[in-house]
Amino acid sequence: MEARHKKTLQRNRTSLMKDLNPSELYDELLTRGVFNQDMIDEIKSAGTRRDQARQLVRDLETRGSMAFPFFLECLRETGQNSLAELLQLGEPTVEPLPLPSIHVRPVVRPLPVYSPMDSPDKNGKDVMPVRPAQPVRPCVMVSLITAPERETLQPRPAVRLRRDSIQTYKMDALPRGQCLIINNVDFEPQSELSNRKGSNVDSDKLERRFKALQFVVVVRKNLKCKQIKHELSELSKMDHSPYDCCVVIMLSHGTEVSHSRFPGAVHGVDGPSVPVQVITNYLNGKHCPSLQGKPKLFFIQACGGGERDFGFEVSPEESRPSVGGTDDQTDAIPTSSSSDSLSMSDETDARATLPTPSDILVSYSTFPGYVSWRDTLAGSWYVETLDRILEENSDTDLVTMLMMVNHEVSQNSAKGLYKQMPGSFNFLRKLLYFAEQPPS
Repeated sequence: MEARHKKTLQRNRTSLMKDLNPSELYDELLTRGVFNQDMIDEIKSAGTRRDQARQLVRDLETRGSMAFPFFLECLRETGQNSLAELLQLGEPTVEPLPLPSIHVRPVVRPLPVYSPMDSPDKNGKDVMPVRPAQPVRPCVMVSLITAPERETLQPRPAVRLRRDSIQTYKMDALPRGQCLIINNVDFEPQSELSNRKGSNVDSDKLERRFKALQFVVVVRKNLKCKQIKHELSELSKMDHSPYDCCVVIMLSHGTEVSHSRFPGAVHGVDGPSVPVQVITNYLNGKHCPSLQGKPKLFFIQACGGGERDFGFEVSPEESRPSVGGTDDQTDAIPTSSSSDSLSMSDETDARATLPTPSDILVSYSTFPGYVSWRDTLAGSWYVETLDRILEENSDTDLVTMLMMVNHEVSQNSAKGLYKQMPGSFNFLRKLLYFAEQPPS
């Protein structure tokens, strides 16, 4: 698409998001070859009407130079004349062009063949040349559109992966989305849980980092179990249509609970815990429609259980000096140390069902069943490493960055003895870059 047409769409983006009815355009755009069926299906999966409108306009900008005039034609033919006139302002008159399927070619006739006896007749008139008999052949159709344009606009064979939408999530909204940080530091005596010294360092780092990544960051401190659920419920009720992503960060003590998809739970300062499965459930497609098709990221800095990891010996090339200190603490609860013993105290909370967890990623500071280490002065190993990796590699996709976090944290040792291994449950369908990627 020409740069002036892109600017026209961008200049009128607000009006298009407000008034465009994408569902009426799909057949017309498909007929003209602006999109193929896979592209239409991808736009439909964006969610609400507004989200589909945003995705349609964004994808339209990646099409060929005829996409804009065809789009105007589609608007007029579906009765969306006001939008067509709005986009037409300042544009030269666009004459309706033939569809890509209309082809013409002149009939090629053979050159005349003269016999040696051809000569003027007695009256001085030229004798018409004799043409060899030729069978009537059907015309071969060729497109009036130039070859490069034809490649862009004609429907392509069905392909499941599209470089412009399937492989990478859209991340160009400003702000990118909401980021909720729940930081539990001071626990009530009846909880029998220790205070989490150093957690404020984690919270401050992540607040600065996600603000730098252009998220709206909200921090809540020392929440009880019911208050955690209330904050998540309020987040799910928000309209996320203007945003491209949502982030939830939990900094607390953790434990094991029975689960069907996402292991672990985080404690409120009063003691009771909220299963991670329930936390993710608040933002799934059923409970938060405006986040359908958008990445929902959960970062859990909490123990996955009470077991301590002593690690195992590796070859010299795999080892490096440990950086853990003697003041490291865990975020485990003082109960069973066996990774096989599951707490059933949260059975009621775990009843909530989770539809297919598409577009969800849950990153844990430690492997399920094991403790997570935190320095009382510098903060947790996981958050300290995550913050630095996000700062230094913002042009790298998230899953790759999390593998970098896993590798670096795995090199640490607490008290010269204990190890830690972060991990993720990844249900994302595309690559996710926090930094907006240049068009390919």
